[in-house]
Amino acid sequence: MDQRLLRVSLIIGIVWKSNQRNLYSVWTIISGTWSAVLTELIDFLYPPRCAGCGCRLAPGKNLRVCSACLARAEPLPAPLCIVCGGAVESAATGAARCARCIAHPPHFRRARAVARYRASAEDDPRSLPALLRRHKYGLDQAAGRALAEYLGADLPIDREAIDLIVPVPLHRARLWWRGFNQAAIMAEEISRRLGLALDTTSLVRSRATAAQTARDHDARQRNVRRAFAVTRADRVAGRSILLIDDVMTTGATADECARVLLAAGARSVDVFTLARVL
Repeated sequence: MDQRLLRVSLIIGIVWKSNQRNLYSVWTIISGTWSAVLTELIDFLYPPRCAGCGCRLAPGKNLRVCSACLARAEPLPAPLCIVCGGAVESAATGAARCARCIAHPPHFRRARAVARYRASAEDDPRSLPALLRRHKYGLDQAAGRALAEYLGADLPIDREAIDLIVPVPLHRARLWWRGFNQAAIMAEEISRRLGLALDTTSLVRSRATAAQTARDHDARQRNVRRAFAVTRADRVAGRSILLIDDVMTTGATADECARVLLAAGARSVDVFTLARVL
């Protein structure tokens, strides 16, 4: 009698679990359908527009930038320094590194970027520099999704050589004022694409610094010296780190972050930014 009850109980359990799976599948289909309907309704009521030029975008494609604006992103001019990714003074010399990296090698292993940041393009609202400025200084957090589309399909990053992704941090006062860290938003997108771990807390900006705008390389170095700290050395020790920022100008900030990370035990530091000032 006990064995019969046990068999019946097992059968009931199997049927119940099967029904649970079926109900879950049905609910998944229904919720997915409603989500698609809601998206189409929002696109109809509020047609998506390009974050750059403002033209209407095709509904349902979840895009934020039109193909014309993406094509306006200026590629980096060759030849580039194999270390910092900046301009090499003369292609005729065949030098692989720029004069600055030869005289003062940075702490990071290499730096790469997707596009060129030309300050003269900031006044054109359709340009990548204008969108970057609106995101950072115009407090337009939504522009972060649009900027992610400029990354393209193939990131110039060796995934196998990276263990951990770390964004350049903001000081807590600046983060409170701005409401978001633009480097962390980009780091999250790159982490998702590459399937790599993201750490937004181990590297901190321990000292508030003045704006870097209009400062030369040496002044920028002095400005950020000892402005960063590692709070959890165990999280970075022995790891190959990819440091993320939105724009690289002279590389002073990235170099100081790399110095601090290496001092905390990191194996190596590479740098990736969306744009490079050249």
